[in-house]
Amino acid sequence: MQILKMAAEGGGKEMNEIKTQFTTREGAYKLLAHSEYSRPNRVPFNSQGSNPVKVSFVNVNDQSGNGDRICFNVGRELYFYIYKGVRKAADLSKPIDKRIYKGTQPTCHDFNHLTATAESVSLLVGFSAGQVQLIDPIKKETSKLFNEERLIDKSRVTCVKWVPGSESLFLVAHSSGNMYLYNVEHTCGTTAPHYQLLKQGDNYAVHTCKSKSTRNPLLKWMVGEGALNEFAFSPDGKFLACVSQDGFLRVFNFDAVELHGTMKSYFGGLLCVCWSPDGKYIVAGGEDDLVTVWSFVDCRVIARGHGHKSWVSVVAFDHYTTSVEESDPMEFSGSDEDFQEQVHFGRDRANSTQSHLSKRNSTDSRPVSVTYRFGSVGQDTQLCLWDLTEDILFPHLPLSRTRTHTNVMNATSPPATGSGGSGSGGSGGVGATVITAVNNPSTNGSNNGGPNAPGNPLPMPLPRSNSLPHSAAASTANSKSSVMDNAIASGVSKFATLSLHDRKERHHEKDHKRNHSMGHISSKSSDKLNLLAKTKTDPAKTLGTLLCPRMEDVPLLEPLICKKIAHERLTVLIFLEDCIVTACQEGFICTWARPGKVGLLSSQNQANSPSGTVV
Repeated sequence: MQILKMAAEGGGKEMNEIKTQFTTREGAYKLLAHSEYSRPNRVPFNSQGSNPVKVSFVNVNDQSGNGDRICFNVGRELYFYIYKGVRKAADLSKPIDKRIYKGTQPTCHDFNHLTATAESVSLLVGFSAGQVQLIDPIKKETSKLFNEERLIDKSRVTCVKWVPGSESLFLVAHSSGNMYLYNVEHTCGTTAPHYQLLKQGDNYAVHTCKSKSTRNPLLKWMVGEGALNEFAFSPDGKFLACVSQDGFLRVFNFDAVELHGTMKSYFGGLLCVCWSPDGKYIVAGGEDDLVTVWSFVDCRVIARGHGHKSWVSVVAFDHYTTSVEESDPMEFSGSDEDFQEQVHFGRDRANSTQSHLSKRNSTDSRPVSVTYRFGSVGQDTQLCLWDLTEDILFPHLPLSRTRTHTNVMNATSPPATGSGGSGSGGSGGVGATVITAVNNPSTNGSNNGGPNAPGNPLPMPLPRSNSLPHSAAASTANSKSSVMDNAIASGVSKFATLSLHDRKERHHEKDHKRNHSMGHISSKSSDKLNLLAKTKTDPAKTLGTLLCPRMEDVPLLEPLICKKIAHERLTVLIFLEDCIVTACQEGFICTWARPGKVGLLSSQNQANSPSGTVV
């Protein structure tokens, strides 16, 4: 009995061992102990009942060449440091700014990268009581507080982001399921806002703020049922992906305020979302323990990834690790400009913030394919890395006659096609019996449609792999008058005269409407909203449809690596050029040097490290 007990304890100890390095095809990633950021006392934070630790970065173009700045929240505290990354040891005794809040906790934050300088940065901070603060941690100033009296929304701020390309507009999501568009130049008023319905659709409604003078919020979005957990703008800033507690991913044309497409989780709420660098794919994660890959062009699930044993809290694409596969020149049928654009996508990513949504339409033949790398972290304390390769993205096309150039520390290696890492693990509800995808006779048919054909049947070949790219580039919507531009340029009054655009016919089998609780709204708008059906989505009716394919109907990805890297649940995953940054709920922000980047550290830095040497 004692021997059995010791064996069990030994096995448990091995399972709970924290990894300090891991290896992928491009080399070894190593944890830099001296580059760990946390509260100055380095004491693990008791995270019971606290909001997730979040991290934001900004580069202020400092003349010294060390322009990276990091902001993170731990409990009631908010810190702002110079981020030295793989170059030098972190000096936690000298925060540029530190704030401790009473009665509320910071929940999320975002820098305005357009306006950041060495002398000033604009940082938005969302709070658990619903307020949003605009601060300058370099000048140590607090310039404005939005929703101060909580007249706009009383629920927790779940996500706050500057609108891409804007110095003044920002979007805020709340656990109420509402989103609000603000302008930093406008006030929030001293009374609760009155709203007028602008547009409504399948389980969403958008309102403008009725007032004699322009005030915040400019727009109010009511999206889905339950909390709106996160949103993300597409690389070109034109589309907005939202994930909600009702398990739905909803993708909107942000300016036109129109629904582009939807997806339903396997079960439970969706917690996180991100876009591929070219805007063709969206990855979402959540309470089904899965990562789900959704095609923006085809508006359908093209793969799921199973590696986590608990809820997935963050997903993110690695812009710096991508493979561009060039087909034989004889096979190329596009223009030289298209060819060059695609080939240089991985190399010149930093030079362009625009996605390639309009560069090729979905009917073009495939001159070039891209292998995408993305990562995920979860409440199981594990980091998973995933590759999306052409056997998933191009199931009908041959894989021969390609040569691969991998944009990873100038290393060149063939595309990963085999499974790697530990991929099984019994996550709740996703049975371990789901081992491989099989052909489904009911989905027989070829996929010949483009962006306007979301109802295409699923492709026949359903390989199991650890990676995935898609041939069809997403084409941008026809140029329309921007609803938001009209609002800002011509005043909110114009919104009332806008007609609803004819919506594209979608693949939903049922209309999923929401019982809207409006509060302060005009009687006419209230009457319109009362027409919305008060029905909830029945998960049993979405399973097996294009909204939520069955597990056997789509490829199942396995992670390249799946490693336990923390003692507490992970809440941050950010890919930087020379490192990966993760954070856990204990308040420790960790830096993982990419292959070949540990050499950037001087021996003096390692010797003076307060936490020891690199492991």
